[in-house]
Amino acid sequence: MKQPILQCQNVCFSYHNLKGETSALTNISFQITKGEFVSIVGPSGCGKSTLLSLIAGLNMPESGTITLDRSENTKIGYMLQQDHLLEWRTIYQNIMLGPEINQTITPENEKLALTLLNDYGLARFQDKKPGELSGGMKQRVALIRTMMLNPQILLLDEPFSALDYQTRLMVSADIGRIIRKAGITTILVTHDLSEAIALSDRILILSKRPATIKKELPITLTLADDSLLAARNAPEFPNYFSVLWKEISDEYDTENR
Repeated sequence: MKQPILQCQNVCFSYHNLKGETSALTNISFQITKGEFVSIVGPSGCGKSTLLSLIAGLNMPESGTITLDRSENTKIGYMLQQDHLLEWRTIYQNIMLGPEINQTITPENEKLALTLLNDYGLARFQDKKPGELSGGMKQRVALIRTMMLNPQILLLDEPFSALDYQTRLMVSADIGRIIRKAGITTILVTHDLSEAIALSDRILILSKRPATIKKELPITLTLADDSLLAARNAPEFPNYFSVLWKEISDEYDTENR
């Protein structure tokens, strides 16, 4: 069995304010192996993004542990819902922001930036400003900026939610293909069940708040080709969708009883 690159063990977290305490996560336990693509789905407000912020180290668990495989010198990249590109900088300058801040600009990462721009179909836009790009193109730029930090684990928090449906399909397929080619361990938070099935090796289904892991669903699709768009036509796809829909809709039904 592969050594996990990430382990969460009995993780609990609550939000505190003057009105009291709100429990968000309780006894969350799972592990992810190197190269896996795992999606997290669940009812709105159940704590999916909170879990990502804990994994990223932006917040600390109240109890439980989150452990990274230090033998891999594991670094985490975090891509948020909005692209947060700087409008006064060119696309290339936005991509190089991390190395610039870290004072680690080298000929090697300058070459990597140009390679990624080419891979993502953005090479001819490197001197443009963000306002001159479409929403899908800006999301690609935001991902390249994250990839420039050479993360071993990539956290994606609803990165396609601001895009129209057709653009979302194309951009998620492109980004999924590039991530898989690079072999980066990825955790995706999404409300789009079809997206989760098409992209994932495994899906974690959270309950309503305070969230627990209600079910883990391994995904195996029979594909005519290796494109992620073809995944939606796989014979197993409707069954996976039905399982996810039932598990999540049951949470809403329980809440409204």
